[in-house]
Amino acid sequence: MAKIKDVVQKNKPLSEKAKIDIALQNLKDKRDGKDRQISELTQRVLNLQNELDLVTYMKDQTPQAIDILPRTGNGQSESAAVVVWSDHHSEELVLPGQVGGRNEHNLEVNDRRFQQMVHGTLAWFNIESAKTTIKSLTIALLGDHITGSIHADLAEGNLLPPTEAIYRAQNQIIGGLEHIRDNTPDDVKLLIVCHGGNHGRMTKDQRIATETGNSLEQYMFYTIRDFFKGDPRFEFLIATGYHSYVNYFGTFPVRYHHGHQINYQGGVGGITIPVNKAIAQWNKANPVKLDVFGHFHMKFDGGNFICNGSLIGYNAYAVSIKASFEKPSQTFFLINKEYNEKTMVAPIFVN
Repeated sequence: MAKIKDVVQKNKPLSEKAKIDIALQNLKDKRDGKDRQISELTQRVLNLQNELDLVTYMKDQTPQAIDILPRTGNGQSESAAVVVWSDHHSEELVLPGQVGGRNEHNLEVNDRRFQQMVHGTLAWFNIESAKTTIKSLTIALLGDHITGSIHADLAEGNLLPPTEAIYRAQNQIIGGLEHIRDNTPDDVKLLIVCHGGNHGRMTKDQRIATETGNSLEQYMFYTIRDFFKGDPRFEFLIATGYHSYVNYFGTFPVRYHHGHQINYQGGVGGITIPVNKAIAQWNKANPVKLDVFGHFHMKFDGGNFICNGSLIGYNAYAVSIKASFEKPSQTFFLINKEYNEKTMVAPIFVN
């Protein structure tokens, strides 16, 4: 069969078949060209979407290290106040029979304890404000505000499913922060440090690099941050990694985290040995004067670290691991500018 171009070159009359072949070839060329154009446009849209996602992601990020600067002159006593709110496990059920009658926890009890925690925070703030100038209050939301369903027995026993539990916890925290704001002086800055725990995750196994992206608590923190958007008294530090840092008065760096990456499997020495080993390793990269965390449901001032208690208190898991009985509590402390030290640590008992 003669090629189409040979027929054309010899100026021979085109057969009907040749005309059809030429027309089909033209259509194919146009289609191929449009396919390439569509492919190029599609790739361009994808690139633009990736750029937009990156811009949106960066816009949502808060600083991961913040400085709290002095607000008074030399010679005047000034302190930064810190309160740790963590390990609330707000929807978890604890029946008295599970813990030898030493504790009980349900939604009603949790509401009462949360209110006591907020009032206790204000009580210590007012007591210490009479002794030293306080212009900064850090409220450290350090995770496990819900229990979630990471284990089968928790999924069976919890009083709310995870999405309802996180919504309830979110509303509690917003109400608590509003109450703190409305009952402290207008010149007191409120820094909200946010870390998810190990219970708020949406995956069965714990993640490392993608931990925050798989956390219901991380979503809650962004929602709380957006609720207070435009309020000049609030500043948020929402951690995107395991650690975040606050440097008080430029001389007292503090490292915040939930505590679940500290490897403690029980032992005669308690948490002090594994905690100090972890701190020594972390300090090789970023030295600090104080670590603040929760996770262990243990009220403990270790000198160079503070471990927070819990709102839920003694539960079936604590019995199973032979943990010591602890009253439900949270922790309030001060960092003093002149002494450059942690100068007081006090529990907030919530029963």
